[in-house]
Amino acid sequence: MDYWVLCSIVKLVVQVRLLPTPEQTAALEATLHAVNQAANDVSRIAFTAGATREYDLRGHTYQDIKQRYGLGAQAAQHVIKKVADAYTTVKANLKARPRLARANGKPVVFRADAAQTYDDRCLSWQLEAGTVSIWTVAGRVKDVAFTCSPEQLKTLAAHRKGESDLICRDGMWFLLATCDLPDRPVAVPTAGFLGVDLGIANIATTSDGIRRSGKGLNAHRHRQRGLRRRLQAKATKSAKRLLKRRRRKEAKFAADTNHVIAKRIVTEAERTGRGVALEDLQGIRDRVRLRKPQRVTLHSWSFHQLGSFITYKAARAGVALVHVNPAYSSQECSVCHHVDKRNRPAQAVFKCTSCGFAEHADVNAARNIAARGVAGWAVSHAADDAA
Repeated sequence: MDYWVLCSIVKLVVQVRLLPTPEQTAALEATLHAVNQAANDVSRIAFTAGATREYDLRGHTYQDIKQRYGLGAQAAQHVIKKVADAYTTVKANLKARPRLARANGKPVVFRADAAQTYDDRCLSWQLEAGTVSIWTVAGRVKDVAFTCSPEQLKTLAAHRKGESDLICRDGMWFLLATCDLPDRPVAVPTAGFLGVDLGIANIATTSDGIRRSGKGLNAHRHRQRGLRRRLQAKATKSAKRLLKRRRRKEAKFAADTNHVIAKRIVTEAERTGRGVALEDLQGIRDRVRLRKPQRVTLHSWSFHQLGSFITYKAARAGVALVHVNPAYSSQECSVCHHVDKRNRPAQAVFKCTSCGFAEHADVNAARNIAARGVAGWAVSHAADDAA
């Protein structure tokens, strides 16, 4: 399951695996190919005409793609929306990272098996029977079996709401269903905040002094990277088959590690009546300068994923969470708050040049983040009270 938090509502994405027959599989494949060919046509028109808004694209393309590709009304609408959303993302990326402008000289292209969105008008669930009925270009396909855990089935029955995405991954078919979980009131952090410092040597360090070392994970990822490099150089059929089987292994390993770290952090905050203070790492890849060996680790490690896991777990547990500015948190003394780059003589060492306080550098930074969390919470709630 994947999660995100929007407007204090926890959105949960339940992934269920479809078990289609060969005939149903053929219909699903034909549907994904048709909608993505249509999306590529819409994308070319959007790029050529400069009409990337959904309303404008609908006027240019709606009737044409319905007739040319045999799409239903809702499928055509979702194709147009997918293209409009893609160009919105491109614009946002260009605004955040202007140096990507050179890569923006051609239309957005969709893979033949890219995901397609379905709503309740073209997808219906029969949860007790364990089947779905889904629109395809070959007509409505009924009784497509699916499988999921009892917990996922319970969540679907109680909270499924909104759209679902049909995806094909490594020859397997999945539906990603959106569920709205009920709000859980956020507990007032009477005992302060648990600060979390994110890094490379230590993935996450808390203000309690608990460090989640990245040594084992980084060693695993370096081994995987070396194996990929050797298999790519070999380039035989068997090497390519092995590459295909292993391509998601590292991502799954990192996601599992992030889940474990996030759960422990939120559980500890909930147990002690504290909130969680987390670094706002937006744009870290553009502003951090590292030696070449460390750049690969920085750019391949999912800081955003770990942060999002902590965010949704905190929301589900009713734990307060604030994002704070991490500037100079590694150079500031958590005791006297003196800031000096000489306070950090080595990667793991912090020693204040003013008061002499010494601590592990990441623990000291986490304590600064915790203090900023308390201040940030007070400011935000003072503003709420004033309003």
